[in-house]
This record gives sequence, C-alpha cells and structure tokens, in this order.
Amino acid sequence: MTTIQRSDGRPRPSARMQKLASVPALLIALLFASICVQAKDTQTSADDDPVLQAMRAELERSKSALKLEGMAAPYYIDYHVTDMDTHAAEAAFGALRTNVRLRFRFLRVVVRVGDYKQDSFFGQGQGGLDFMPLDNDLVALRHEIWLATDSAYKAATEALTAKQARLKQFTVDQPVDDFARAEPVVSIGPAAKLDFDSHPWLKMLQDSSALYKTDAQIESFDSALNFAAVTRYFVSSEGAVVRSGQNVYDLRIAGTTQASDGMRLDRSHGYAVTDIKELPSEEKLLADATKLLATLEQLRDAPIADEEYRGPVLFSADAASTVFSDLVGENVLGLKPDLGQPARTKGAFATSYKSRVLPDFLSVVDDPTLASMNGRSLMGKYDVDDEGVKAVSVSVIENGKLVNYLMGREPIRDFPASNGHGRARLPQNNPGPSLGNMIVRSSETSSPEALKKKLIEICQQRELPYGYYVETLGPQRVPRLIYKVWAKDGHEELVRGAIFGDLDTRTLRNDLIAVGNDVNVENHPLNIPHSVINPSILFDELEVKRANANKDKLPDYPAPAVASK
Repeated sequence: MTTIQRSDGRPRPSARMQKLASVPALLIALLFASICVQAKDTQTSADDDPVLQAMRAELERSKSALKLEGMAAPYYIDYHVTDMDTHAAEAAFGALRTNVRLRFRFLRVVVRVGDYKQDSFFGQGQGGLDFMPLDNDLVALRHEIWLATDSAYKAATEALTAKQARLKQFTVDQPVDDFARAEPVVSIGPAAKLDFDSHPWLKMLQDSSALYKTDAQIESFDSALNFAAVTRYFVSSEGAVVRSGQNVYDLRIAGTTQASDGMRLDRSHGYAVTDIKELPSEEKLLADATKLLATLEQLRDAPIADEEYRGPVLFSADAASTVFSDLVGENVLGLKPDLGQPARTKGAFATSYKSRVLPDFLSVVDDPTLASMNGRSLMGKYDVDDEGVKAVSVSVIENGKLVNYLMGREPIRDFPASNGHGRARLPQNNPGPSLGNMIVRSSETSSPEALKKKLIEICQQRELPYGYYVETLGPQRVPRLIYKVWAKDGHEELVRGAIFGDLDTRTLRNDLIAVGNDVNVENHPLNIPHSVINPSILFDELEVKRANANKDKLPDYPAPAVASK
C-alpha cells in the first residue's frame, strides 16, 4: 500500500487504505491480540500451513531480489497476516438489529531501508496494509504479498530521503537508534477457530433487550455480542516465524433514559473473556439486565450532585480499574517522540523516569505471560508480541517509583531494546508499545468495609456531612453510579450529574491513601486487547462538582404502548 503525503506532513491514506476504512468499525474492533503456543514439531506445522508457506517463500525471494537500481537494498522486512472469523450481532427492543458473520485476512508489510541506527520508518515508509485472499491458493497468496512488498519498498526508499532531509532541521543531543535488534523467535501455535451455536446467544440478546418493556421511560436498551477467532502470522528477515491464535467473546448490554430535567443517563455492562464457558448463563444475563434497568430508574429519581465538594472519595475496584487504565496504563508506554523532540517519551510520565508516580505502597507489573487470574481468563495474554519478540513480565512501578516503560522495537533514551510489548491494531496496524496484563499491587491493604469506615472517619474529623463512593465510571472518568455516604450513620444516597475536577496523575500520586484487599479483573477487548487487575482505592481528597452539561430535550410525545401478553 502506498500513501499520499498530506499538507501537514502526515501520510494520507491511499485508495486501497480507504477501501479498508469502509469495513464496519464494529468488526475492525474485533482484531484482538493473540496467544502463541510452542509446537513440538515446529517445521512440520509451519510447512502444513499455506499462509506461512506463502509468507516464507516471498520473504526469501524478497531478501535476494528486492533492490531498485541506485537504491539501497532493505536491511529488514516483515510480513504480518491477521486472519479473522467474526460474528457480530445486536438486538434492540427485543428484536435483532444486526446479525453478521464475516471473514477477513489482512496483510501488513514493513520494509526498512537504511540500518538499525537510522532507517526509513517515517511518513510513507511505515508499512502497508491490504486484504489477502481467503482461500489457500498459494500462488494467489504470494502474488498479493509480492505486490504489497514492492509498494512498501518504493515507499520506504522515498521515506528515507524525506526523513534525512527533515533531520537536517534539528540538532539531536542524545540520538537513539530507530530500530532495536531482537533474537528471532520461532513459535507455531494452533490456529483459532470460531465454532459455536449462535441460536441460543441470539435468543439471549433478544430476551434481554426485551426487558425495556418493564420501564416505559427507557429510551434505548440493547444487547450485543462480538465473537471472534483471530489467527496471527508473523515472519521476518531476521528469522522469526510465529503463528498464534486466540478466541475472544464479548457480550454487552446497555441502556439510556432521561431524567425529568432532560439529563441523559447511561448504563452499560459487559463480559469479555477468551473462553465462551465464562460467559453468563441466560438467567444471569437477564438478572444483570434487570439490575441495570433498575439503576436507570433510580438515577432518574436521584437528586443532582451538589454544586461543589472537596473531600474523601472511595472507588470500588471496578471504578478504580478505569482510573488505573487511564492514568497509569496510558503513561507507562515507551512511545518514541516525534522527530526533533528532546523528550524521552510521550505522555504524563515522560519526565518521570526514576521518580515517584504513585504512593510508595503501590507497585505495578505488566505480565502478558499470565493466562488467568482468580479464575478469570486474561485478554492480555500472549507469548510473542507483534514484532516477533518473546513476551516477558515487566516491573514498571516499584514502591511508587517509575522504573521501566513498556517497550516495542522503537528505542527511546535509556531503553534501547524491546521488552516484548510491541503490539498492533487495525486499521493503522503498526506495532507500538501496549499493555498486556497490568497488575496493581499494594504492600498495605484493607477490606472494602474498612475503607468505607475510614471514609466516614475522615468526614467526621473534617466535619463534612458526607463523603462519596463511586461504583462505576464511564468514558473520561465520568461517574455513572456515585453515592453520598453520610457520615452520621453510613447510609448511601445515589446522586447524578457529578464529575471530578482534579482526578489526574498528580492526585493519584499525592492523594491516594489506602487500597482494598479485593481484586477486580477487567478485560478490554477493543483496539489492542489487554487486562487490568487492581483493588479498590480511597482518596483523601478529591473535587467533585456538578457537571456543566447541556440537557437534552425530552421526547415530545410518549413511546408506543407495550401490548400486554
């Protein structure tokens, strides 16, 4: 695939890339990370797979024949094929709205010209993405790889020239290599297969979404499933050969309603696992959907949060997962800065290496080698990353101090090598550092009941009438279920329309005073699948205030009557 340069210097997608962008986002989001299992007879397993045969044959041909007159030959080439079998379905108001079974194969080709210190991975030279034939015709597969390789090589030679010209504009005080060397890994695991009876699941979607009939003020209520079998293939000119497969099952329910003043209220609940046996039964799903509907009704009747509050706030382990994911997970990635930028990396922890970023009783490890935790499968499990590097456990934060970044094969200052965390997503599909299984641990813990008691004690000491307890968070760390906890007797009162004024990395470092001994496992299936494992947390002081949000107009006339059975 080739790209066209935009006026701002970034690559513009070509027509072939635009064709890929037309694939429904719901299905693109099903491109999940893989599990690699070492096979006993690697050579035989690889030779039996036509996709691997085609990739390896074209790689060998490219290594010997790929060179333009007057241009340098590539020093590195890799091919990455993602084979997806997906089933996506959605029901709303008791009826199926979508029900789609699709199969894709995507090919990513990276050709690097130059050397490990300075190469062409820039602008148009960041690799190409294309469709692959679905049948196993060896000639057709090789033909597609050949075309993509030729295009990627031409783009790489142009990109190297553009990059060298751009670098002349800057003075680099502490240069780092463009690409890290890695020992080649050979790991041939089984391909993934999507084999299930869809009829019971479709019925569950319909039955759960039909529960909207119990509440005339529900404006939307839907259930959805996204099941996928993903097999990933990777070969490189360094000698890596990888095949890995993973099944991912994502089931979700969601609803919306409006309060009498027009405030829109949202609730959702999801189940994301790698083993279909872990998904809820029909009885469990219906019970959870009924509970979700009840909370929507309670939110409609709940008072609006007070205009301003500053004091202790307790987060459930579920809500704390969002806090750690947003404020820690996104900032421990070793992202290479843009050309000419002197920073070590990007994000809020860019200048925090060897500095305290959490309370000294907290540590964080990312361990993609773990398959499960407390009986739950972990979606961030993989054996080899998407750059052909073996996955390893990385201690990122020790006793509150940042000691490591999660690294792919693009070095940053002080981190010259990958630690097996280079992973890819579509449609960009260029690997970069990502979480695997991020585990938050504490040397000091208390029971959730003890944390609530401590919350009340702080309120009493400061003569505050109440504190806050957050049960769930939505996007941008906005509370969806937040309760006042009254200091006088400990009873809880649901409120709506609250937001945080200062929930950021500074408050996480300075104002988090205690954690629970409970453990929440949160699987994130979208984009690059990962898992976050963490306890509940108590902040000594946070600002909670009323959201300054526009309220939607209520429907002008009632919903249609639900016929009685």
